[in-house]
Amino acid sequence: MHTTTTGTRHVARVEDATRVYGSGAGRVHALAGVTLGIPAGRFTAIMGPSGSGKSTLMHVMAGLDGVTSGRVFLGDTEITGLGDTELTLLRRRRVGFVFQSFNLVPTLDVAVNLRLPFELDGRRPSIEETEWMDHLVDILGLGDRLTHRPHELSGGQQQRVAIVRALATRPDLVFADEPTGNLDSRTGREVLAVLRQAASEFGQSIAMVTHDPVAASYADGIVFLADGRVVAERERSTAEEISAYMLGMEARA
Repeated sequence: MHTTTTGTRHVARVEDATRVYGSGAGRVHALAGVTLGIPAGRFTAIMGPSGSGKSTLMHVMAGLDGVTSGRVFLGDTEITGLGDTELTLLRRRRVGFVFQSFNLVPTLDVAVNLRLPFELDGRRPSIEETEWMDHLVDILGLGDRLTHRPHELSGGQQQRVAIVRALATRPDLVFADEPTGNLDSRTGREVLAVLRQAASEFGQSIAMVTHDPVAASYADGIVFLADGRVVAERERSTAEEISAYMLGMEARA
């Protein structure tokens, strides 16, 4: 695990990462020389207006997309030049994902959906992993939903299943991409509280992409992006403080 001179361990980091799409007059610099680390055991929000590069940054850090130049690390492993097969294996073993669209398999019940990360890795969960999943299912109130299929659950319940699935293998890092985007505000707050608890009580490292100041206020730290660059990093802030900063960013742009 990479440690900076300040003593912070990073579960993922990019060094001078650039990502360019297109060519000629149509060239877009989605990332323009970003250097950033995601600290271990903390809940980090990545914020910015639409087109700021926040989703590109997540995809690059997770090995879902490559960089045009610069370096990318997951823990101490440099993933910049890895092939698709190595990247797939690395992601499967070390990264969890929670998306806006839940991404559950509709034909499988909750219990089978939760075991999918292990099935994909060609193994069964250990006793410890089964106990961990049971614990998560319990604290998220999904115990009586294990035989239900996704369409029989509310949006909030589906997102909770997706969170348990992402945490099941105890990955080094969980990426959450607008995880409350399809949820009403009350359910969204419940989901955010779960992510915060995963970091504060279980030491899970989480990076959440969001444009929502309320969502970002649940994080331990916030990274602000604009035009493919990191423009600020802040410790935990209120939704009002984040909104004011975002408005100021737009005024300065």
